[in-house]
Amino acid sequence: MKKKKEDTSMRYFHVALRIACLALVSALLPSGSARAAQAGWQEEWSKTVEAAKKEGKVVVSIPASADLRKGMEESFGRRFPGIQLELFAARGGEATRRIVDEYKAGVRYFDIHLGGTTSVVLEFLPENMLDPIEPYFVLPEVKDPKNWWAGHMWIDKARKYVYGFQAYTFANVWYNASLLKPEEVLSYDDFLNPKWTGKIGILDPRTPGAGDSTWSYLYMVKGEEFLKKLVAQKMLVDRNQRQLAEALARGKVALTLGITEYTFLPYLQAGLPVKPLPTPREGTYTTGGSGHLTIIKNPPHPNATKVYVNWLLGKEGQEIFSKGLGQGTRRLDVDTKWLKEVGVMAAKDFLTPEQFLARENQSEEKVETVRKPALAISKKLFR
Repeated sequence: MKKKKEDTSMRYFHVALRIACLALVSALLPSGSARAAQAGWQEEWSKTVEAAKKEGKVVVSIPASADLRKGMEESFGRRFPGIQLELFAARGGEATRRIVDEYKAGVRYFDIHLGGTTSVVLEFLPENMLDPIEPYFVLPEVKDPKNWWAGHMWIDKARKYVYGFQAYTFANVWYNASLLKPEEVLSYDDFLNPKWTGKIGILDPRTPGAGDSTWSYLYMVKGEEFLKKLVAQKMLVDRNQRQLAEALARGKVALTLGITEYTFLPYLQAGLPVKPLPTPREGTYTTGGSGHLTIIKNPPHPNATKVYVNWLLGKEGQEIFSKGLGQGTRRLDVDTKWLKEVGVMAAKDFLTPEQFLARENQSEEKVETVRKPALAISKKLFR
């Protein structure tokens, strides 16, 4: 009798063990719906890549940076050898004007534009010439907002046409260490010191870019009267960032405003005395820099566009873009702490989303309420 009870107990034990094992295996394996979803995006991605190869190429407008261009061509070319990446590198205003003119004329050459927001908000959005971006997201690592600091970030009020993949702040005032000590300029008011008359360079604020971003921030925190006094300092105004950086490196000016950090990289690497000025007490603006994605409506190479978008917003693409321009991505799996060496601080490393949004001047709303009136003032003062 005792043995019979033991046999029964063992049978119950083995049954319970099998049930537990099945439950564990079931928990570890993806559900039917999860497997279907995984197979779904993989199948879509495979078909998209094959269709993109038949289209042959994707045409992308990018910021004027040789390092970015080289990095993109090499990396994308290795990843997708059957798809040619045709890049048009130019300043934002130059690129957007050409794209708008061609669009109005019925010419469909460009697929994608990457750059700042002023031109996009003032020129692209009114023309209703952009495609919604989210339908181009395929890869889970791109779709999942958890991979992005602050989730998915949109610049336009409609939250679907202008995607911001960067967020950072930077030293937008640089100085020549042979001509100026940083303690001499602790506030923007110190720019008005007669000592710096004729010794300040500024990227032309009448055209879209870091020059008008800086000018707009000064308008926001100091007002129009300050800008009038600043112009009276007889600044060196130029639309060419490299020429202004050269002027600073050679000592023609002691300070520059609105020159993007990547412009100074060659001079830093050469050991010339150009340095980012510690942030003045009034602070500085936060931005996405050139990290804004737009897709021209009905792109001529739709599948290649989809491939490029997913590559760009993936880890590899964001590493290339961040290193090429020295700007801070919002992707959480891309290291950005090294940017401090060139005066750039990625928002994800030291700001909350709320702090970033309070100081940004790139959104459609800020372009309309701050940058547009600041632009009008610049056109009136610089003649």
